[in-house]
Parts: sequence; C-alpha cells; structure tokens
Amino acid sequence: MRWTQTWIPTTKEIPADAEIISHQLMIRAGLMKKLASGTYTYLPLGLRVLEKITAIVREEMNRTGAQEILMPALQPYDLWKKTGRNQDYGENLMVLTDRHGRKNVLGPTHEEVVTSLVADHLSSYKQLPTNLYQIQIKFRDEYRPRFGVLRSREFLMKDAYSFHASLESLEETYQAMYDAYCRIFSRCGLDYVVVEAESGPIGGAASHEFMIPTQAGEDTIVRCRDCDYAANLERAECPPPAETPTKDTLEQPEDVHTPKATTIEAVCKFLNTQPHQMIKTLIFRSGGGEVVIGLVRGDHELNESKLAAAAGVDAIEMADEETVIELSGAAVGFAGPRGIKGKAKIVTDHAVAAMQNAVSGANRTDYHTRGINPGRDFPLDGLADIRNALPADRCARCGGELAFSRGIEVGHVFKLGTKYSEKLNALFLDENGKRQPAIMGCYGIGINRIMASAIETGHDADGIIWPGAIAPFHVIVLPLNMDSPEVVSTAEHIHDELESKGIEVLLDDRSARAGFKFKDADLIGIPWRVVVGDKGLKAGHVELKSRTQKDIRKLSPHDVISHCATQSP
Repeated sequence: MRWTQTWIPTTKEIPADAEIISHQLMIRAGLMKKLASGTYTYLPLGLRVLEKITAIVREEMNRTGAQEILMPALQPYDLWKKTGRNQDYGENLMVLTDRHGRKNVLGPTHEEVVTSLVADHLSSYKQLPTNLYQIQIKFRDEYRPRFGVLRSREFLMKDAYSFHASLESLEETYQAMYDAYCRIFSRCGLDYVVVEAESGPIGGAASHEFMIPTQAGEDTIVRCRDCDYAANLERAECPPPAETPTKDTLEQPEDVHTPKATTIEAVCKFLNTQPHQMIKTLIFRSGGGEVVIGLVRGDHELNESKLAAAAGVDAIEMADEETVIELSGAAVGFAGPRGIKGKAKIVTDHAVAAMQNAVSGANRTDYHTRGINPGRDFPLDGLADIRNALPADRCARCGGELAFSRGIEVGHVFKLGTKYSEKLNALFLDENGKRQPAIMGCYGIGINRIMASAIETGHDADGIIWPGAIAPFHVIVLPLNMDSPEVVSTAEHIHDELESKGIEVLLDDRSARAGFKFKDADLIGIPWRVVVGDKGLKAGHVELKSRTQKDIRKLSPHDVISHCATQSP
C-alpha cells in the first residue's frame, strides 16, 4: 500500500475537545474524523484496525460454536415496553417515530430482538443450547458524549446471546465465553483484569467485566492486594464494620434549628460535627413507582445498584421534591430515619447500624436531630451493604488491603436467567413435557473500546505504539529521497517483496522531508520502520527500527526483508 494512494490525514494539532490520549491520537493519526458530537467516521487506517479486532473476535466466537447473525438496529418500542427496559434506559434510549406514528428504538443492545426471534422458533429442549452473536453498530443517546469512542452516541459491539434448558448448560457456555474473552483480549495485546460486576439495566444474576487498567478509564477497579478478589466499584463488597465499644451514655434525640443547612458540609459546620457522625437519608423511586429509602453514613457514598438489589427492585432514581415532602413532611435536605412517614422500603447500611449518638434530618424543615441511635430511634430492618467501597475498607473475602485503580470496560458477560424469556414467551417443552422459559446468557465486547484501550496503554510522546496483531500495517518503508532512482527502486522492491510474503506494508512515497516522514511514522505507530537513504545504500544497507526501541539496525535489503517477514504477526 502506498501512502499517496491512502487517505491518512495526520495532524500535529491536538483537537480542542479531545480530553484523553486515545481520542487525541485517533484524530491526529488520521484514524477517524468527528462528524458530530459522539459520532465519528473511520478512515482507512482506523477501519483496518477495527477489521483486525473484529476478525479476532469472530474467530474466537466461531471457535466456541456460536453462530453469527445480523439483527436490525431499528427495533419496535413495544418490545422494550414488554420487558420494562424503556424505563430502565430512560433518556439514554434513542427513540424515534416513523411516518405512521409508530415508535422505534435505535438499539443499544439486542436482548429483546434476539429473545423474540428465538421465541418464534423454540419448542423443545432438544433445540437447546444455542448461542447467537452479531457484530453491529449500537446507539445510545449520551447526554454529554466525551472521551472519543469511550462515551459516544454510536459504537461498534459484538453481542452474543445464549439459550439453555438448564443452569448447568448456562454455566458451561458462560465459562466458554469467559475463556474466549481471555483469548480475544490476549490476542489483541491487552493486559486485562476480570472483575465481578453489576448487570445494570441489562439485568441478570451474575456477571463479570473485562477491564483494561488505565488512568483514562471511567470505571473504578477494586482489587485485594492479598487475594484474587477483584470487582468494579458498583459491585465491590463492603464488610460490616468491626464492633465498636458502646458509649457510656446514649444521648436522647434533640431537634436543633439548622436554617438552610441542606448539605452534609453545611450541617457539620453549623453543629460542629463530622460527616462520619451523620446519617444521610436518601429517597428514591423504583421503575415500578415504589419508594425506596437508603440510609448511609455522611462520609459514605450510596451505591444505587446495591440499594436496588437490596430493596428487590430493578432500577431506582432520585425521588422528586413532591415525594420527599410527602414522605418526610419537610423540605429536601431535612429528611431523617426517625419517624419517617408513609410507605417505603427502608434499607440501612451496616455502617449506619453501628453508629451511636448520630445526627440526621429531623423531618422538619430547617431542623436536624442530635442523639440518634439506630435500633432505638428507628428500626434496623433491611440491613445490607449499600455503599461504595473506600480505600480505608478491608477486603470482604480475606481482610486484606484494597487497591483502587481506573479502568476501561472492554467486555462483559452476564447470566441473565429468565428475565427476557418469561416476558417475551421464549418457552420450550422439557423432558417431562412441561413448558419452561429458556435460561439466558449475554456476552458483549466493545470493538471500538479495544482500539481506544490499546492506544491508552500503548503510546509515547511521539504517538501510538500498536500491539502487532491489530496494527494497521506491520511495516512502513520510508524512502528518504524520492528523486533518487536507486532509493525509490530499493524501497519499492522491499515493499513488493514483503507484500508477496503476506506482510502488510505501507510505502511512504510522499516527496517530503525525512523528519516529517519520521514523525508521521511514529505518530501512526506501525511496529517496524525501514529507512532507505542514499548514504546507506552506498554502504550496502538500509536501516531497521522497532517502534518500541531506540536502537537502529543496519541490514542489507535482502536481510531486512527476511527479518520483517519473521517478526510480523
């Protein structure tokens, strides 16, 4: 491939809206071009990388026996209403209405579509198990697209869905997918971490995320330094606090006037107390309209996923002002657990249960209550872990020290159970002739995210450093003097010979300065660089350099061809 015949619009300028290095380098190296907020056109180099990643994913999926299909991106909105996920996804769901007034969805995922497909053909346990996958563009109406392809409105995914007659069969396929994911990310040259995870709006009983540790990641990885426990922040377990000595005196509740003190910081300043001595009373509504209250310590952050699971609801969101006033009898910011009104599911974090003489809202506008003691002043029904882990916490499994780091999610595997098959009638007759819902699994990989993660973990001040397996080309040949027939013919000979051996090679045949070509070669990150110059040819050699090393080797044109042929993937 010749540079002059390939569209590679490199630039030295850093895009103003590119906050992370992968976004910057994908634009600067001419891999993609922004069309609008959260949408990108992939240019020849970027598409080559995506195609290589896709080929690895497809090979490993086929190796497991999964069958590839292609489902519509445009989905009937009514399907999402049947499963309730129109509420779970909320405003992130891209909804449009056609000329006939019918609402449709641009799919962020395809559980509804594939379950409906299987439901139309499934009748007997003899048809199971089956595992169907696709590689397709997905859509999400991000409020604030950012970080390039890590939070975009349009993205490329591999998603697979398995159907089973038994939990044992699901477990077998789940493990096969887990193992396939390990092979995929290893083949793509990524160092990954597998963590326990929440299923989020997709639902399901158990799941694991495949994370690439990097500071650019939006997710937090929690790992134990002493055992193999790892989880994302949403899932990380917080053990109950160790027993604390009982204070000699349990204070009696006392309401204190705290005008306009609606935040933890304001109350602490007003009452000369500390956040860890306060109880936060957070009020939510579930998708089904139920009111759920979470009680956490003032210095802790409530985990909505944990709270929803503890309360037995699918999803929650902060309650509106009217609900808060109706339930507490006070303005927002003054709710407390003592004497809360109305019907609500109350879940208390373990750390709150261990508090003594705490401060909380008084359920009176502009008042807080001192001397609150859990168990005496409000019941401790519904105890659960409903907060985010902190560096000061210990591992729930072994008591070891926890380490926190950032990471990019590139893959996720779920055990869905029967959530979708029950609602969409994907039923079969078992061995006893009894009708049963199929047990499902779901397995996703972010193709674009693999590309971005490879750049986030493989770059230097000069540009991208690609893993060989997904680099757009394996070798770049740089003739330094396009006016020299000998330089040009030697460079073309090396290019042609490598191509004949199946090596992906790019010939930079532009009439440009040597320094300009060197900078572009480093920017786009091709693993091997062959430089052909007048002085070297007079001495009988060309120069070979690895993108990851400073050393330059001087080899004959014949030897450099042999070397590149053996080093390329």
